[in-house]
Amino acid sequence: MEMITSAQNPKVKLLLQLQQKSSERRKAGLFVVEGRRELMHCLEAGFEVDTVFCCPEVETGVEPMPTLPAGVRMFEVSKEVYEKIAYRGSTEGVVAEVMTRQLTLDGLQLPEQPLVVVLERVEKPGNLGAILRSADAAGVDAVIVCDPLTDLYNPNLIRSSVGGIFSVPCVACTSEECISFLKSRGIQILTAQLQDSSLYYDTDMRRSTAIVMGTEATGLTDQWREAADAHIRIPMLGRIDSLNVSVSAAILMYEAVRQRQ
Repeated sequence: MEMITSAQNPKVKLLLQLQQKSSERRKAGLFVVEGRRELMHCLEAGFEVDTVFCCPEVETGVEPMPTLPAGVRMFEVSKEVYEKIAYRGSTEGVVAEVMTRQLTLDGLQLPEQPLVVVLERVEKPGNLGAILRSADAAGVDAVIVCDPLTDLYNPNLIRSSVGGIFSVPCVACTSEECISFLKSRGIQILTAQLQDSSLYYDTDMRRSTAIVMGTEATGLTDQWREAADAHIRIPMLGRIDSLNVSVSAAILMYEAVRQRQ
């Protein structure tokens, strides 16, 4: 296994560019995964790992190193190099470059009565990652990101999803494409909004359902409000008139879970 001791090594420079720039991720068709658990989820979901950088000096041994397929390139890095490439510092001693995979709406394989979460223009990677984590826990069939302001392989998104980006089918598309897709498949559209809305627990979510969330600052656009089959809201009993979008999404997902049990 080749040893890398300099942060000026071209392989290290490429890794840092993949972490920092969405344009580099698109150009190379690669994204970065850090940590043994995340790498294991990635492999279990069928993603193709290109390169793994490991640092025995900082390995914690909490999670076992997943078995890597033949052909994966392996490099050992010094502690100094690892501390430069690892976002979380001295953690599990593993950082990997993985091939991107672009899922389309037509490629979604949904069950008879699917539960889908739709996010319009959510821009904070941490929020999107947290929603994917909750979507995995709630057994959501797909997450659709409309008119995205962050790419699906942003390192912050991957970290905050704790593997949800790999386990939950996730598609990026336009709002127009998503609305057409949902209506063509008879999936009811429930938009989360304060105006002209009913309490979320009074709305039937047992049938095919898409829960649609907007940004915390501006909410959903009129395009989604007009396309909706129903508008739902979470009661706000305090002085603050909104919740973090990831918290709101989790509440609504688990209401669907409750109704379907």
